[in-house]
Formats: sequence, structure tokens, C-alpha cells
Amino acid sequence: MSEQAENPRTRTVTWRDPLEGASAAKKLSGLEYLRAIQRGELPAPPIAELMGFTPVEVEEGRVVFAVKPGEHHYNPIGMVHGGLAATLMDSAMGCAIHTMLPVGSGYTTLELHVNYVKGIAHDTGPLFCKGEVIHLGGRVATAQGRLVDEKGNLYAHGTTTCMVFRPPGAGGKE
Repeated sequence: MSEQAENPRTRTVTWRDPLEGASAAKKLSGLEYLRAIQRGELPAPPIAELMGFTPVEVEEGRVVFAVKPGEHHYNPIGMVHGGLAATLMDSAMGCAIHTMLPVGSGYTTLELHVNYVKGIAHDTGPLFCKGEVIHLGGRVATAQGRLVDEKGNLYAHGTTTCMVFRPPGAGGKE
């Protein structure tokens, strides 16, 4: 019998209807929306529940997510998959941009660039992904991010470019 069959691991993921949050997002500024998620007044998006990350800081132009890497994040070579870092970076940087958007606005990632500088294991301890806006224009925004541990050791850094969707007549600077 294989070791996997003798020593199985189980993980259950639950989430609320994502349309509940999406509906509320249309009536709130990005900052109000993300703070409501942080306070638990609105549901976290399913991807956050699946990956196990939570917002720990939400300010205008800056968001920090925390995650505790686990075996369930592992790739076939016994390390945390780079997709965890990439997903955290995409989320933190995109949400940093979202904090600066008015009611009725949205965004989507056009480009994500991640530089991995240190491997992550299940015993690495909590990681924090800090996303900060570099530029917010009328249609395009950029942000940068850093993934660090509690001591400030760097595991990954990167940038994003996002397309911004504004309600008709909202304008915005270029």
C-alpha cells in the first residue's frame, strides 16, 4: 500500500455565494468594499478561502494579505507552488488599486510579473504580501508588491498593470 493511502490528508473549503460580495461592490467605493471584507461584513472571495489568505491591512493605495503556507500548497517537488505567491501578489496589488477606485468602478489584471527569490515550505511561517499603487490613471493602473515573512525576509516581488473600468462620466486622470 502506498504512503499516500496509509497517511491521507484532508482539507475542506467552504465559501459564501460570491455574487453577494460582487453585488455589494457595485454600491461601495473600493476602499469601503475591501474594509467590509476585512471586518467580515462581506464574504471573502472564494479564491481567498481556497488559498487560505486574509486581508490584514487595507488603506488607500495599500493592501496587505497574510497566509500560512501548508502542505496543501505543495507542488510535486515538495515545496510551496509558485502559484501561491503569484495569486497573493495578483490579489494584493489588484486590491491596492481597487482601494483607490470610486463607486461603480472595477479593474482587471492585464499583466502580472513575479520574481521569486526564495523557496517557501509549509514550515516557513506566516507570509505577508504587501501591494502598493504606483500609478492610477483613467484607464490603466500599476502597482508593486512584496512577499515577506515576519522578519522581513523577501520571498518574491513583482508588479502589475491593470485595466480600470469606470462608470460613465466618472472620468479620471491619465
